[in-house]
Amino acid sequence: MPADGASDDRVELDLIPIELVAPRLRKVAVGAIVVGILLAVIASFFLPPTVAVVLGLVVAVPTAGSAWIGLRRRTWLVGNVIHTRGGFRTKKVEVSSLVSAEVQVRTARIDQISLRLYDGATRATIALALYTNGGGRELPILSLRRLADALWTSELVPAAAIASVLVDQLKAEARDAGLDERPLYRAAQLVRDAGRTPLATLTDGEVAALTN
Repeated sequence: MPADGASDDRVELDLIPIELVAPRLRKVAVGAIVVGILLAVIASFFLPPTVAVVLGLVVAVPTAGSAWIGLRRRTWLVGNVIHTRGGFRTKKVEVSSLVSAEVQVRTARIDQISLRLYDGATRATIALALYTNGGGRELPILSLRRLADALWTSELVPAAAIASVLVDQLKAEARDAGLDERPLYRAAQLVRDAGRTPLATLTDGEVAALTN
């Protein structure tokens, strides 16, 4: 089996693949470490060595640590289980055992539509799409298809409604439909038109309306 829990059944759910941001994160981490070392060296001329080292660590560790966590962060689906990996551990959400499923919309210069899931023990948030004026980025068709299939295994009514939205979304992506024909984009427009900014959770009725 491949490393990192990968398998033939694994589907990535990261809206922005880590490969796109990894070079920048590595540069940030290395830059923070270099700045911390230089600061410690310079400070050692004026301060006790221990204080200089602590000062360098205070400058370097938060930024380098955040970049390292960003490099490790992943979200993927295997079967009906969503895996979310942070800096130190991996959490699992059993989609078939969901007790809540919500669509959340964050509106700003870039609108983000996310899926929030909770199986009674663990929570997972999956970014489904990002939109700006005239464009955006959406989960690939395969990811949407497998996520929708997983949601269908839940007995939760909102999960089934969201699965229907994802199916309509992947159909729109497959035919390269305009933004106005894409349910996730309409979700952002719905929230903006209602003035429910900058963060809103769609009601069950609003989610159902996205498929009309």
